This record gives sequence, structure tokens and C-alpha cells, in this order.
Amino acid sequence: MKLSARNVLSGTVTEIKKGAVAAQVKIDVGGGNTITSTVTVDAVEDLGLAPGKPVKAVIKASEVILGIDS
Repeated sequence: MKLSARNVLSGTVTEIKKGAVAAQVKIDVGGGNTITSTVTVDAVEDLGLAPGKPVKAVIKASEVILGIDS
């Protein structure tokens, strides 16, 4: 797979919460870090996503929000 996006994180699906239309997919990207992606339920099924399956998270955003611990 070749992409123009440079922010690609490899990880493993840890949990999927399906709603009527959208699903939240939690991905362990290592180092104690987890990210969550919201995709359609159809996308989860088309990609065959399931806990334990390796996946790549492609991040393409026009904004990055920063925060600090206070």
C-alpha cells in the first residue's frame, strides 16, 4: 500500500464498539499508547476488523490539537 500520508501507525485492534451506523475501533500502537478511530460499521465488516487483527492507522489532518498536563 502506497499513500501520500506520512503519518501511518501500525497497531493491533483491541476493541470494537458497534453502533447502528458508526463503530469505535481501539488500536494499540505500542508503548502503552492507544488510539481510537470512528469508522462506519460497513468499513469494519469490509476490512474484516476484529480484536487481535493487525491494522494501520493513517492520520491525515489539517489541524493538530496540543495539550499539556497541568
